[in-house]
Amino acid sequence: MHACALRRALVRALLVCAALAATPLVAGAEPPAALAASAAPAAGSNPFLAAAIATGLAAIGAGIAVGIAGAAAIGAISEKPELLGRSLIFVGLAEGIVIYGLIVSFIILGAG
Repeated sequence: MHACALRRALVRALLVCAALAATPLVAGAEPPAALAASAAPAAGSNPFLAAAIATGLAAIGAGIAVGIAGAAAIGAISEKPELLGRSLIFVGLAEGIVIYGLIVSFIILGAG
């Protein structure tokens, strides 16, 4: 299987898992009395799973971006060594995607 097709299949599988996790397991199920009395999230929602999906997808995206940017950076540095500083900036920007996913997961956990 080609690497691009494998990535697409992985992303589709993760989206299906996220959609299934967002739906309640039993249609019309009543939440427990303790949850109904408090200001808890809607029945069937799981903030831990949502935070894990946010961080996981951000890490996968950052891995793909660092792989592409890193390969291009190595190619550029091998031809012109003075491009080391500039190429490290682009690789660092790609790594920052994980930080954004982590921040979103903290926001999700803080809101729940």
